[in-house]
Amino acid sequence: MDTNTLQAFVAVANTESFSKAANQLFLTQSAISKRVALLEDQLDSRLFDRIGRRVSLTEAGHALLPRAHQILMELEDARRAISNLSGEVTGTLSLAASHHVSLHRLPPVLRAFSARYPKVQLDLRFDESEVAYEGVLRGDLELALITLSLSPDKNINSIPIWHDTLCYVVAQDHPLADKAQVSLKELTEYTAILPDQNTFTRELVEQLFARHDLQLNAGMSTNYLDTIRMMVTIGLGWSLLPESLVRDDLKVLPVDAEPVQRQLGVIHHRDRTLSNAARHLVEMLPVAK
Repeated sequence: MDTNTLQAFVAVANTESFSKAANQLFLTQSAISKRVALLEDQLDSRLFDRIGRRVSLTEAGHALLPRAHQILMELEDARRAISNLSGEVTGTLSLAASHHVSLHRLPPVLRAFSARYPKVQLDLRFDESEVAYEGVLRGDLELALITLSLSPDKNINSIPIWHDTLCYVVAQDHPLADKAQVSLKELTEYTAILPDQNTFTRELVEQLFARHDLQLNAGMSTNYLDTIRMMVTIGLGWSLLPESLVRDDLKVLPVDAEPVQRQLGVIHHRDRTLSNAARHLVEMLPVAK
């Protein structure tokens, strides 16, 4: 058993595809199949069920996957710790950012970081916060700049960077637009346009309404806040949006409830030694106050 066979196994498990795993590792599909077959021979167990084009983990595969992630992460951690001894800020920094953070918070930080550390190659992905969170937890990503989870896994280290105040907004011609005061109960009588269920932001909003024993009247949903903003401006419902997205074509409602704030920040795995590049990027982020 070696790192090449484990990497092939993890890639197939994560993508549920031999061809996608091959593309991810810049190998041929035949090479991926041979590595997985070798690992199955070494373990004397079938790791994947192959039914047509569908690939799924067997019981043995499910048992191996978290251990394979751990082994690969520890080997990468050892390599990174040794590399850090030189003090150089070089190499590849794998990180992800949510769409909102990447558009509205990250550009000046990345511009300054790239100018200061030109030898660092950024492997930057744009993902939903929850996808990036899982990437850090699995060890696929070194850092993620996202909406922080309300109840993070014990293996996740979360550092708040920005406070993001969310405003209750409607279109200028919405029935609630001219009211001097709006209650949460009144909002439940109209369609809400929010991020998908099981997202950190949706969880925050649902918890607020649940504390008041109210049920959201949620309609269409999308995880792209700019798309939600567009749907609100054309009168399809109300939403909670960051202040940075509020323009003259939206009306901020005076709602008689506690303000809604979400934390945006950076996360990394607690058991992972940060590379010099990752550590310097974190140091350049403005600490939330």
